[in-house]
Order: sequence, then C-alpha cells, then structure tokens
Amino acid sequence: MQTTALIMAGGRGERFWPRSRKNLPKQFLSLTDDGKTMIQLTVERLLPIVEACDIYIATNRDYLPLITEQLPDIPKENIICEPVGRNTAPCIALAAAHISKKYEDAIMMVLPSDHLVKYSSMYQATLKDACEVAAKGDNLVTIGIAPDHPETGYGYIRFVNKFTEDTGRAFKVERFVEKPDLEKAKEYVASDDYLWNSGMFLWKISTILQKFERFMPDVYEGVMEIKNAIGTSMQDEVLEKIFPKFPSISIDYGIMEKAENIFTIPGTFGWDDVGSWLALERIKKSNEYGNIVDGNIVTINTSNCIIQGTDKLIATVGLEDLVIVDTEDATLICDKDHTADIKKVLENLKICNRNEYL
Repeated sequence: MQTTALIMAGGRGERFWPRSRKNLPKQFLSLTDDGKTMIQLTVERLLPIVEACDIYIATNRDYLPLITEQLPDIPKENIICEPVGRNTAPCIALAAAHISKKYEDAIMMVLPSDHLVKYSSMYQATLKDACEVAAKGDNLVTIGIAPDHPETGYGYIRFVNKFTEDTGRAFKVERFVEKPDLEKAKEYVASDDYLWNSGMFLWKISTILQKFERFMPDVYEGVMEIKNAIGTSMQDEVLEKIFPKFPSISIDYGIMEKAENIFTIPGTFGWDDVGSWLALERIKKSNEYGNIVDGNIVTINTSNCIIQGTDKLIATVGLEDLVIVDTEDATLICDKDHTADIKKVLENLKICNRNEYL
C-alpha cells in the first residue's frame, strides 16, 4: 500500500518569541547547529520511507512562500493552505480528502513540523512498524514516547502493557489522558503504563475518513464537497466557503478519544518537541559555565544561561539561570522557571494592539 505523509506546519510557536514571529514561526527557524530549519529536518527524516511527491504540507496560506523556498522538492499541489486555523481534526480531514483524490487508499502518517529526532534510523523503523499495524485493519496508530521524567506539559497515553500476536510492537491504547499536575505525572512515570502523547499518528485514508463520517459527520460531509472541487476552477471558492464553518477541535478530542482499535508504539528515537527556549539545553552543547550562547556574546560571572543574539554585542555580568533573546526590534529577558509565561507577553501585546511585535 502506498505510504504518504502529512506534515502540519500552521502553528505560531509563541513560546519561542521573539525569534518566532507571526511571519516567521518556529518551524521555519534553524535551532540546530547544522543550519537546517525544523521543517526541513522533518522532511529529510521522512525521505527514506516516503517519496517527496507523497509528502503533503498543511499550513497557513501566509506561509506558502516560506514553504516553497525551504522545501522546493515538495510539489506545489501538495501544499494545503487552510483559509483559517481550525486545529488538527479539520486539518487532517482536509488532507485526507486531498490524498484520497490521488489514491484509492493509502497509509497516511500525520506528523508535526517542529519536533526534533536524534536517531533518524530508529525513527524510520518505528514509523515502518506503525504502518504495518495501520495496514492490517481499521486501526488508528499513535507514536508514544517513553517518559523519562514527570512532565506536566504533555498529554499522556495509558496503554495495556502486553503484546498481542497480531500487532507486533504495538500496544492497545486504553485511554488518552490530559496534561496532569505534577503528582499525577509522577504516578504515570512510576507505573510504566503511560507514554507521552507525541502528536504523531498513522492510519489508512479509508479508516480515518470512516471515523470522521461516524464521529464528525459535518466535517466529513464538508471535506467530501471540497474533495469534489479539488483540481477544478471552484477549488478555492469551495474551500473558502466550507472550511471556516468547521469547529476548531483537535484530532484527540474529535476522533481519538471516541474511536476503537487504537494502538500505540513506543518511540525511543531521541524525540524532543522543542516546546520552549529551555529545549536548547537538550539540543545544543553548553560551554564550561553551563551557558548556551549564539551571537556576539561576552559573559562575566554568568552561568546556566541561554543567550541568543545576532551582530549586536550582548554583555552579561553576574547572571544565572536566565533566558536572553535579542532580535532587531525586541529583547526577551526571562527567568528559566517562567518560560511558560512568555505567551503572556504576547497576550499583553495583543491587548495593547502592538501587533508589529507579534
């Protein structure tokens, strides 16, 4: 069966402000030492198992120039521009309609554009295993990540911790769990029955469309109407008319929490969702003082800081445990323990109509 992939690339990456901005979000930035952007790395990891002509990108139409520039080998017709953001369920339904226009049926991998993977060959092997499980029947497969600490920023997957003969490395999913408090997270890690929900999914096109027809019939009917218009002069008009009417809902709420035959395969390939500036501590080497610096930086009695600049000289004296990010028009100075509050800066800017900084 043909293997295809959908890369979701419409997010804003607000926790990476002020480098990640409305016109240049996180997935189009380079955060690693190889100079490649996050979406370029995502596509690069897939190419050994999916041809470029079968990779689809779902995004905001504002990002079309960035995608065509950074991913010149992806066919333009494979770039799906949503007229408005409607979360992951409508996004996936729309992409499934596009793929089903090309293939009678196919395996569809759904992947975020802004995650990092340390061990690409292990990642590819895990996806291949998941494709086999998805191909065997009306199975929905998700990649879970074995937790190594009690994380409160992720959803969790509770699974039945035993193999079945039919599903190989996959485990039956018992339920999806919302982001827990710290005590619950500690319980989950200690139990060995939980995985982090990575947001990576695999299924047959026929299977996911059946689930939409059953659990989100209005979305199903809408994307079928859009499908009929794909490739015609009415395509954009029909999309503009129908897509904004869809509810804004995640695939987890819309489908995964209601469906049967859900399986998970644990991923042990060095996954990182790069959720905030603190991720640089995991993906970049620090100097002898524990600092991670990039740019024209001078540090005096400074330790365990993340300092990101450009040509302008940044000098620090007597600092510890801070995140400092300087751009042409904005500077962030944040205690490491409060990086989750960076979004509040953007909320304040929106309230004050200072949109030029968003």
